[in-house]
Parts: sequence; structure tokens; C-alpha cells
Amino acid sequence: MEIHPKITPIYQTSVFKFEDLNELELYFSEPGSRYLYSRNGNPNADELAEAINRLEGGAGAMVTGSGMAAIFAAVLAYCQAGDHVLCAADIYGGSSTLLNTELNRMGISVTYVPFEQFYELQSFVQPTTRLMLVETMSNPLLRVADLGRLAEECHFHGLKLVVDNTFATPVLTQPLALGADIVLHSVTKYLSGHSDVTAGAVVAADAGVAARLKQIGVIYGLTLSPMESWLAVRGLKTLRLRVREHSRNALAIANFLADHPAVRDIYYPGLVQHPQHELAVAQGAGLFGGMMSILLADDPEVVNAFMRRTKYFPFAPSLAGVDSSLSYPLGTSHRALTPEQQQQLGITTGLVRLSIGIEPLEELMADLAQALD
Repeated sequence: MEIHPKITPIYQTSVFKFEDLNELELYFSEPGSRYLYSRNGNPNADELAEAINRLEGGAGAMVTGSGMAAIFAAVLAYCQAGDHVLCAADIYGGSSTLLNTELNRMGISVTYVPFEQFYELQSFVQPTTRLMLVETMSNPLLRVADLGRLAEECHFHGLKLVVDNTFATPVLTQPLALGADIVLHSVTKYLSGHSDVTAGAVVAADAGVAARLKQIGVIYGLTLSPMESWLAVRGLKTLRLRVREHSRNALAIANFLADHPAVRDIYYPGLVQHPQHELAVAQGAGLFGGMMSILLADDPEVVNAFMRRTKYFPFAPSLAGVDSSLSYPLGTSHRALTPEQQQQLGITTGLVRLSIGIEPLEELMADLAQALD
């Protein structure tokens, strides 16, 4: 009896069988014709990689065990010991920790570029500089990078542009179409979307780089398990619907919070007062995502009181699930920075990051109102 499942089954196996030596030789002579070992490739992981590659318009993709593994693979695709990378100063704390510690120990040095100097890199570029790492929308202050302009600047200096597109997703922005060389995601966040998967993805504009990424993934053991891949594929199917609803709720909430006396400042690209609002309109397909940060009084007790009172926004140091949540950059993602670095970036005691979910808008608004009041 032939079986034709509509949904790809979970290939929960670590190894695949061969009939004889002839099949083994076919595996090596015809790459992609069959599977050998799940670290080298698995139908579920390949399905996820191909789906994300299509969304980003790439030449090839690899999925990894986490977003951090994706960042690691992206840097190694272009760098070796003795090389130098540029990184946005306003970036996820885990990215800077990886660069400062493990990659630095491997002989790859880093210089951080303030947001205001993204498009004038001459003073930062060294003979050994290979790439620049940025986020489409920065974590946690939601600054929007002009990726087309930045790609031109990077390529003028012979650098590759690596873009973390986690906050924006390909529904809002496709960095490769704007000139980026690699785009990466923490699939844990919006792409999977249900807070039940830990995964990452790296997509390359060039097929040769895509092959190199796969080689790095296999050799370093960065590849993703079948079950996680299957769950992420399932989540990915509703990405467009979820991002639209996240964005709709977030814009309404941002407008509400912008006028609230307890909120000293708000960082959301959908607001007309946001410094990069027009860029976000042009680069974001008319949507602005579900992430924002608000600035309360710089008093731990004020922040604690807000956190305790919210019912729909649990304090959970991640983001982008269908359920709303909040996080505290000073004490979690950017904890490893020095006090001076935190102050320079505007990451202070009163800064709270909100991940707006897809719950009924009126319930989220009422919850935030009572928590702030």
C-alpha cells in the first residue's frame, strides 16, 4: 500500500540504511540523492531550510540548533583567525558576547560601530576586515538600518553584509534583495512563533557560500534535530498571518502607550515620531512588527510593580511567540555589557521590552492600562 502524506512525517532517526556498497557510493557521488546521518542531513531539516530560503529569496540555507549557532556559522563562512569584523554597537547582547569571547579567542577581532556612523565605515575598516554584522531592527531599541545603503557602503570597502532579520522577518524585509550577503534568524522567535522550538537559520545570496555554511554546520555539529525542524515548519506556515496580527496589535498599543504619563519614552518604528519611521515604511512593507521597548521611571521598584501587575505580559526573556511577554534588557540580554556601554546604548533601569502577541487587542490594552495606572 502506497502512503502519500499531505504533511511531511517526522523522520525521528539519527541514521539511514543502505542496501549495499553501491548505494553508499551513490551517496557520495550524487550529493543530495539520499540521506546517511541526521547531522549531515535530514528530510525535516531540509524542508525547513528550503522554506526559509524561499521566503528570503536566497541561493541556499542551513538550519541550526539555535540563533546563536546561526550567527556563529555566518561569521565563520567569511572569517578565519586573524580576521576582523565590524558589528553594530546596538545589537543583541548574545551576539556581542559571542564576538567578544569565543570568536575573539579564535583570533577573530571585532570593532563596534555606532548607529550614527553605519554609512561612513572608512575609519573602522582595517586591511583584515571581512564583514559587518547588523540587525534589521536593533534589539532592544528598534533602530532601523537602511540595508540598501549599508550594503553599498560595505561592498565599497570590500566587506560582506550579514543581517540578523529576526525582529523584522521576511514578511517585513528581505535583506538579500536589498544587497545583503547573508541573512540569519533565530527561528525560535517569529519564524516558529509558538515558544516551543529552539532553532536558527542562515541564508546566503551565493550558492558557494550556502555550501560552505552547510559544511560548517555538519563539521561543528550545529545542525537541527528532526523534531524541532518539523515543529518549526508547522509554525512557519502561519507566519504571514501572525506577523500581520502582531503588527496590528503593536501599532495600536504603541499609540496608546505614547500618550501614557507613566511611559517616558517609547521605541517603535510604526510611530511617526520614530527617527527611522519613513525608512521603516519603505523597508517594511507597511508593517512594523510586534516588538517595542518602553521607558518607565529609572526605579527598580517601578519596573517590578509593573511586571507583577501585568497578566498578559509574563516576564520571559525571549520574544515573538503568539502570546505576549516582556523582557528586561539590562538584566538579561545586555547584562554582560559594562555600565558605560549600557548607558551609551540607552539601556537603563527603566527600559522594558514588550513582545506584543496576537491575543485580542482590547484585552492587551486593558492589561497594560491597569498595570501602568
